[in-house]
Amino acid sequence: MPSSPANSDLPVVGEAPAGAGLLDALQHQVAVFARRAEQTRLGGVGQARNSMDRAAYLLLNRLDLEGPMGVKALAGGMGIDSSTVTRQVAPLVDGGLVKRTSHPEDGRAVVLALSPRGLARLEEVRSSRRELMARVTEEWTEEERKSFTKLLTRFNVSLSELMAAVADAGPAS
Repeated sequence: MPSSPANSDLPVVGEAPAGAGLLDALQHQVAVFARRAEQTRLGGVGQARNSMDRAAYLLLNRLDLEGPMGVKALAGGMGIDSSTVTRQVAPLVDGGLVKRTSHPEDGRAVVLALSPRGLARLEEVRSSRRELMARVTEEWTEEERKSFTKLLTRFNVSLSELMAAVADAGPAS
């Protein structure tokens, strides 16, 4: 099977490892992708490379796209526990990337919002990651990029829905 030395653990696209089926090839490619993503952290290029961890990026991105919200809403939207969000947000607040404010309708409730510093930092990281995606897919057509994005989004949504259903079902009896 042809492969480059850097990719010797990867089967040729469209081929399954000897004796394996399509689903085995898919799970293998997802595992390799996860390893590559963790190795590079898909952090981008230049000075911003690897400068923001995945949790921080996802939290800041959600606050940017959806606006200020409480910990519970943020956790629910991300499919994680509130205590996890609280733990992940703490260094972002300490670093001035996120600010805690009073809820406009209920002054007792706390709302998390992206600070101007956080937005600037997020834009810097987005730009770096955008450049990385451009480099990784530079030999792809626009249609291939669109198709991959659509399929990866569909995969992530399906995985999220499955995990939510498993969590709702509770522990196996």
